[in-house]
Amino acid sequence: MKRPLIVLTGPTAVGKTSLSISLAKAVNGEIISADSMQVYKYMDIGSAKIMPEEMDGVRHYLVDELEPSDEFHVVRFVEMAKQALKEITANGQIPIVVGG
Repeated sequence: MKRPLIVLTGPTAVGKTSLSISLAKAVNGEIISADSMQVYKYMDIGSAKIMPEEMDGVRHYLVDELEPSDEFHVVRFVEMAKQALKEITANGQIPIVVGG
């Protein structure tokens, strides 16, 4: 059985964050960040990272997961994203991949 997956992408500063939160609430979804910098802890300035108070109760994956010294590449992203997909679908929710 195919499971739904929503992908929301676009350039920086076009409103993906607020749209993704509204969308997640509308479809009972959770968000997987596809941003190469938001995955790192402590890199809040210059990355337009979503802050916990902006998440409005919607769970976000792959945000603040790694230390800045940790290696991050597409293979690791795929591994982490697959794990997030499993968790989200196990919760009966729809995964929304957001990045640009």
